[in-house]
Amino acid sequence: MRFHSLPGSKRYPETAAEYGIVLDRYNTVLDELFSEKEIHLLTCDWSNRPEPPARTDSRWNSEARYWTSVRTDPTETDPEFISYTHLFVQRLVWHRGAIDALLHAVTDDATAGVMIADLSLERIYHPYDGGADVLLPTGAERDALVRRHPDWLSQHPNGF
Repeated sequence: MRFHSLPGSKRYPETAAEYGIVLDRYNTVLDELFSEKEIHLLTCDWSNRPEPPARTDSRWNSEARYWTSVRTDPTETDPEFISYTHLFVQRLVWHRGAIDALLHAVTDDATAGVMIADLSLERIYHPYDGGADVLLPTGAERDALVRRHPDWLSQHPNGF
């Protein structure tokens, strides 16, 4: 399911109060999914080389280790447009506020491709600028989460 970060599906916060709403919504759902459980925190970097760039900016995920790289578009043949996504992962115990700096960066579209997952990869939380997608193992879990936060859902007929 997809939750929106702000009332009225507003995409970007403009005030401290709106940033507070966004972080509260992110943290509330993360608490419901992972409270005091060990999680995987995945972050991405991109480059035009198959090796990951040196991580000079560790503000978001300083304890992350390089995991793997994936060619972004395997069908691309023009060397000028070949790119790679480099994935980094960190294990940590979830608690409210644990990754607020990273979530703030996601909110501002300063970083993307963040995922938070339980160790079995059955519950995945993907925040983006404007909201978050949540993948759960059962329809019953999804429906329970939706019932707890109906005002955070999109009003679009397809749920986007």
